[in-house]
Amino acid sequence: MIKSAGSAAALLVVAGALLVPPHAVRAQSMNFALPIPEIEARLHTGEFSILDWRGSRKPEDRTQRVVLQFEDSVLLIAKWASAPRGGGRFNNEPRYEVAAYEIQKLFLDESDFVVPPTIIRAFPLTFVTEHMPDQRATFSEAPLSAVVALQYWLLNVQATQFWHPRRAESDTLYAMRIANFNILTHLIGHMDGNTGNFLWSTEADPHVFSVDNGVSFRSEPSDRSLEWKDMNVRRLPRATIERLAEVTLEDLEAALGVLVEYEIRDGALVEVERGPNLNRNSGVRRKDDRIQFGLTGREIRDVDSRLRRLVRDANGSRYTLF
Repeated sequence: MIKSAGSAAALLVVAGALLVPPHAVRAQSMNFALPIPEIEARLHTGEFSILDWRGSRKPEDRTQRVVLQFEDSVLLIAKWASAPRGGGRFNNEPRYEVAAYEIQKLFLDESDFVVPPTIIRAFPLTFVTEHMPDQRATFSEAPLSAVVALQYWLLNVQATQFWHPRRAESDTLYAMRIANFNILTHLIGHMDGNTGNFLWSTEADPHVFSVDNGVSFRSEPSDRSLEWKDMNVRRLPRATIERLAEVTLEDLEAALGVLVEYEIRDGALVEVERGPNLNRNSGVRRKDDRIQFGLTGREIRDVDSRLRRLVRDANGSRYTLF
């Protein structure tokens, strides 16, 4: 059962929210408290209590920073973003957030991920309204459920200047990190350079992350910088380009066409195995007792087009491979 915790526990966790049991295996870097697959699984299906709930950047923020305590006492921090009525709108598209996370799996190892674990999950509406009294059901057909995008809250990162062209020319590790970051933001057509959407690790490894990807793909652009929609770097990792060259349109459709599927049972959303795409022209699909989130066929073809062009240019003279 998913449940809330009392305020005393919430105060206690502020000081200890980053702790995990001594036996926990640390992930690929100090930016993650646990291995990435375990974080993803816990966010997706784990049973937890919420110990602390506050605005991500300010008290009345659209997204919340939540501390989750799982049944085995592991604590994780996550960003909580309730989906709007109907499942998506400008700057609140859960399917774009998850698609950005999933697409990187086609060409990056976990240790190189640019987007932290991000999932879509349906919660009982009564649970959500304990914290957000004005929350409504995401879909009228499922009045007992609210859909939420959950993203792992990174450790040891800062919102600061991370693009240093001269360093990219001489520092191979930094060049790899910034290139993989830029490749991801380019493929998804990222169009919101708001402060805090991109984070730089404070660890020795110069890792750059993209943590807010809702204004991407075929979204309207934000009124902030579009700097990372295009390719800024000119040195690209050969291994990344080689893996991208192997990604087919069919691979993209399989990974992004249906991101999550629900069945409506007695007014509630129950996640089920993903089936065939119900409508390639829609990102949020409703048919009979099924609801799907995914990229449209056109959005996927956009990604494929950018990918093909990048691989072609990388194998030409526009970029230097290392």
